[in-house]
Amino acid sequence: MNSRFQAWRHPLIATLPLLAILAGCTGGETAKPKTHALATYSSATWEALPAVSDSDLVAGFGSWRSACTRLKADTVWGPTCAAAATVPQSATEIRAFLKQNLDVYGLRAENDNPNGLITGYYEPVYPGSLTPTDTANVPVYGVPEDMIIVSLDSIYPELKGKRLRGRLEGRVLKPYDDAATIESKGVKAPVVAYLTDPMNLQFLQIQGSGRIQTQDGKQLRIAYADQNGHPYRPIGRWLVEQGELKKEDVTMSAISNWAKANPARIPELLGSNPSYVFFTRNPDSNEGPRGSLNVPLTAGYSAAVDRKVIPLGSLLWLSTTRPDGTALVRPVAAQDTGGAIAGEVRADLFWGTGDAAGQLAGDMKQQGQIWMLWPKGAALPQVPQVADKP
Repeated sequence: MNSRFQAWRHPLIATLPLLAILAGCTGGETAKPKTHALATYSSATWEALPAVSDSDLVAGFGSWRSACTRLKADTVWGPTCAAAATVPQSATEIRAFLKQNLDVYGLRAENDNPNGLITGYYEPVYPGSLTPTDTANVPVYGVPEDMIIVSLDSIYPELKGKRLRGRLEGRVLKPYDDAATIESKGVKAPVVAYLTDPMNLQFLQIQGSGRIQTQDGKQLRIAYADQNGHPYRPIGRWLVEQGELKKEDVTMSAISNWAKANPARIPELLGSNPSYVFFTRNPDSNEGPRGSLNVPLTAGYSAAVDRKVIPLGSLLWLSTTRPDGTALVRPVAAQDTGGAIAGEVRADLFWGTGDAAGQLAGDMKQQGQIWMLWPKGAALPQVPQVADKP
């Protein structure tokens, strides 16, 4: 699951200090900071959308429709999904259907800015083993036995999807171990597999899913299961802060090369990101990994989004460029989320499995625009307010 370097691509998780916020204060009146909507939706015409090829239109629509099994009971997308079931795989028929059933809204950031950051992610394949060996000795942990998860929305509905992760010490719930502690001391958790390189584990956690290639030629598919509750901090940002890389040079390849040249500093690098992802085994399949919507992702046509701005299941019109500067304009399906995928105009495009997809995803850090195609007559999403910048 880069900014790019992007994060693991699963729902944003609240951390334990949130409890202090929930408790509130009852002191004197204080001036409330000025706020603005995290994003705005600007109504647009179909003619305002940049043109897409017939093949991209058919593929993007197919990717979106593949999630309709999960959306049939959704109050917003259910009726549109039902109507889409009989649409032929024809660009002409798809265009007619979209124009008849959906309205167009351009996403806007603060100051009505239509531009945002478009990155990429992929499903890596790393060498490893089901048992520890001399070369494969980096454990990939499952969910810890002693980690407690507290859902907050039963008491605070506005915190839907937010959870606390911690460990009981006596009667006190304390934050769960950060990544540096887990790396140095281990954790009470099953081991899903073993990798040969600690950097591969970090990249696996960032992508959120992957495959482990064993010596007998088999591939083990693993996927995100949970997270330790600590915030994600990009390791690329740490390298910039240390003066090791320039911001514009941060890519997966650049980080890998730095780690190879500085093996003694890898623990320091990895410890700069307190977030730690736990995994589970998935059945072998030729399908793409499953995103937050629990449907297989489609290479090039599924995207991770900030669900505070773009509801999962939405159909988007994306206009950006590839890392080589060539245009990339197509409809994509919002089927995943990620810890670093946050902001007004923000998307993380899934590129597929293996090294070629990884190269493309790791280098992608492009400017782009996003339009949201929204069912006619449906109320637009309620976007949260955020504080103005000082």
